[in-house]
Amino acid sequence: MNTVATALAVAAGSAASGPAAALISGRVRAAAVGVCTGVSGVAGCCAGVAALGGARWSAELPWLLPLAGVRLHVDALSGLFMAVAGAVVAAVSLYGVGYSGHGRGGAASRGVQGVLPLFALTLVLVPAAASVSTFLVLWEAMALASLLLVLAEHRERSSVRTAGVWYAVMTHLGLVLLLTGLAWFAADAGGEDFASLREGAGDLSPAARGGVFLLVTAAFASKAGAVPLHAWLPRAHPEAPSHISALMSAAMVNLGVYGIVRVGFDLLGGGARWWWLVLIAVGGLSAVYGILQAAVSSDLKRLLAYSTSENMGLVLIGVGAAGLFAAAGQRGPAALALGAALLHVVNHSAFKALLFCAAGSVLRATGVRDMDRLGGLRARMPVTAGLFALASLGAVALPPGNGFVSEWLLLQSLIHGLAVPGLSTAIVLPLAVALIALSAGVAAAVFVKALGVSFFARPRSPQAAEARESPASMLAGMGLLAAGCGVLALVPGLLGGALDRAVATAGLTGAGPLAGGGLRVELDGLAARLSPLWVTAALAAAVVLAAALPRLAVRRRSRHVRRRDVRLWDCGGGSPTPRMAYTATSFAEPLQRVFDDVLAPEQDVDVTPVRESAYLVERVRFQHAVPDRVEHRLYRPVLAALAVTGRGARRLAGGSVHLYLGYGFAVLVLLLAVLAVGW
Repeated sequence: MNTVATALAVAAGSAASGPAAALISGRVRAAAVGVCTGVSGVAGCCAGVAALGGARWSAELPWLLPLAGVRLHVDALSGLFMAVAGAVVAAVSLYGVGYSGHGRGGAASRGVQGVLPLFALTLVLVPAAASVSTFLVLWEAMALASLLLVLAEHRERSSVRTAGVWYAVMTHLGLVLLLTGLAWFAADAGGEDFASLREGAGDLSPAARGGVFLLVTAAFASKAGAVPLHAWLPRAHPEAPSHISALMSAAMVNLGVYGIVRVGFDLLGGGARWWWLVLIAVGGLSAVYGILQAAVSSDLKRLLAYSTSENMGLVLIGVGAAGLFAAAGQRGPAALALGAALLHVVNHSAFKALLFCAAGSVLRATGVRDMDRLGGLRARMPVTAGLFALASLGAVALPPGNGFVSEWLLLQSLIHGLAVPGLSTAIVLPLAVALIALSAGVAAAVFVKALGVSFFARPRSPQAAEARESPASMLAGMGLLAAGCGVLALVPGLLGGALDRAVATAGLTGAGPLAGGGLRVELDGLAARLSPLWVTAALAAAVVLAAALPRLAVRRRSRHVRRRDVRLWDCGGGSPTPRMAYTATSFAEPLQRVFDDVLAPEQDVDVTPVRESAYLVERVRFQHAVPDRVEHRLYRPVLAALAVTGRGARRLAGGSVHLYLGYGFAVLVLLLAVLAVGW
């Protein structure tokens, strides 16, 4: 048994003991479940790292699943997603000990803590599936486990139940699409294991290949939170317990990207250009629309959920560009684009898990997610504020944040891809570059708002004024994620060889543009090459020097000047109050006006006059909301039509036995007619 098999066995055994650990009473239960989940995550990460190092492992367990059995295979592409999921699970499990152990409502219940290790195990095992049946079983187990965890606090808020319904419907619609696409693929290829699919992909007609790709891509894009199939994500992620939100947003959505890469590149062997143009369009729409919705959101966790849609959109642009280049025969640019997309998957997992954990720390301390009611947390929760700032730096893709290198590499791959011949590349790639630049600019405003409004100024509510720092276990979990962000930002070249092997496994062999620590920042016109480590060191030194010099000058002057505390002249206006500070809503107002036609905000002014005179106003009530326009225009009409159909269908159930027998006879006749036409 090699390293991968041993690690996966440890992960499975540890996760299986999680439900038993959940039976323990008291606060010890949170620690026991955290240990089981953490060990499972560490083992999964070790298995993934071993696979990235070149180890491969396969297994067939015919007794474990009726009829088809279970087939597992781990290669470098699987290993990348297993390593990321395992690392996130390990850090978040430590954070979850403090979050659940200190009574965050439903997050501390036995049922939730019993499901958590099983959910963590599915996150690790889904990339190891090597057959259609195994993949679908693990995929559905992951969906059901995450649904139960989303519903953890359903007794506390009705919005949790609504989010659970949306998530259940959307994820199972995705399962239907995935089942249809993979069953079609397996039927035409003559086998359901991935090896048979690879061999039989060449025998499929262009229409069948395109149909399979569209079906599975729609299913996987829904899981990744891509627009317009994202409706569940900004509902479910905010309502789940924060450590569950971190796992869903930093690990589960990645598996949607894994599915597209595995099926589109590895199993189908690539395809026509229009496949990838559709994927680039979906990615660009997700990136811009997601970050615009984040910009106008005042709910901290909802903001982070929409940011996930934005970052997954960037990843899909990279994957689509890789397929477009590969279809044109340019495997070097294709490998670079896919490597950039996979690197951004890693970076996003690190900073988004840290952001959700920091938001959970704020929620635990204040019980508030509305940024308009926060403020002043920097002094009361300094560690959480610093970690949120570090993660925000990665989210805005500015050096020395860890998101900078991957987005920069993605832009470079698109810019260099302009040399690829073809009208589609000449039109699409500049648009993709513009959309990435737009999303990056808006993202900077979004996280300046999130950090500044939530942590600075004065407290805007008693909950914020009485906040206290989180317990040590939560800070330790966030510290591990922060360390991961730091390593990815300072030495991204460590991942070069691993990314090369993952890209080669996907079928883009022979390029190897990332090996040998090839991720560098090169400055034109200078003879030197500066690594991100040196750039960060120089920036840190400049910041420290800029902060120290004024203090030294003040101290030097204070030796000769007697200090007196006096009240500053305020023009008679009095000291500022918390109501005078920017809120999240007011901060986003200028940006909302710029994109008014896209966001379509809704406003309502209700003026109530006094009873004696219509010219005197008793009360003015102003309501302002920015609904999800895609949901409003796409999903609401469908739901309304289904409601009307449901009410009309009640007439068919009149309670008459003769009527029901007539229904059965009509269906039988219709079935016989269909069979007769088929013969």
